[in-house]
Amino acid sequence: MRVIFMGTPEFSVPALRAIAARHEVVAVYSQPPRAAGRGQKPRPSAVHRAAEELGIEVRTLLRLRDAADQADFAALRADVAVVVAYGLILPQPVLDSPRLGCLNIHASLLPRWRGAAPIHRAVMAGDAETGVAIMQMEAGLDTGPVLAEARTVIGAEETTADLHDRLAAMGADLVVDVLDRLPLPAVPQAAEGVTYAAKIDKAEARVDWTRPAAEVDRLIRGLSPFPGAWCEIAGERVKLLRSRVVAGQGAPGEVLEGFTIACGTGTDELGAVEVLEAQRSGKRPMSARELLRGWELPTRLD
Repeated sequence: MRVIFMGTPEFSVPALRAIAARHEVVAVYSQPPRAAGRGQKPRPSAVHRAAEELGIEVRTLLRLRDAADQADFAALRADVAVVVAYGLILPQPVLDSPRLGCLNIHASLLPRWRGAAPIHRAVMAGDAETGVAIMQMEAGLDTGPVLAEARTVIGAEETTADLHDRLAAMGADLVVDVLDRLPLPAVPQAAEGVTYAAKIDKAEARVDWTRPAAEVDRLIRGLSPFPGAWCEIAGERVKLLRSRVVAGQGAPGEVLEGFTIACGTGTDELGAVEVLEAQRSGKRPMSARELLRGWELPTRLD
């Protein structure tokens, strides 16, 4: 099968590799290189680099609305396009061009968490499970009918990074299975249960210790590793990367012991969050035990 692959971040790479092992990937579309690192030199995306390793042509367009670019897309005579976190809206002529249309790997159980940040939002909301869906793309935002899905439980101490890697692998396996069985019937999404996974705003990332411990814990795990939930400790911004809810009571922000912080909990006896991993400014991530060697926390965090 002739496949066009469209993706940009690391999440998309397992799917590209899995498809390329079984089908002819005639071209890869990815976001243009972005300035990164201390030297701010243009750096190709993760998908761009993987495609070059596989010897596949890479196209890095800023938009897909020009007639010439759409004609170039159609000239590839693809049977199907697979889209995974590409980052550009596909206009209708592009959606209609492949013989079997465009399929999207979405990291949620649709219609829950349509939109930009489904993994973050699932963890932050305390969802018990999530998964990946293979969707037939249409003009609406993640509104298309679903061809297949796979489910997974969200662990009590899992971070977005942990779930990201597992869902990326699940999506790769599922899309290969779908491609092998096309055409497949597509099931319209339910009208009930629609939620939207808005893009993460850095303003959400500061920890508010007056919130219930479960919410603080989910914020820390949901924003790990990026952008990273944070608090100020003795005037220094510290990222909190792993945590768990534990028993403990105290005034919100009170340091109970080690890196265990009391939260605002009402009558809930699990009233504290134990930080398991954190990152000081300019330092590498460290376990709480390692970080606290030679560094004493104040009695209370703001």
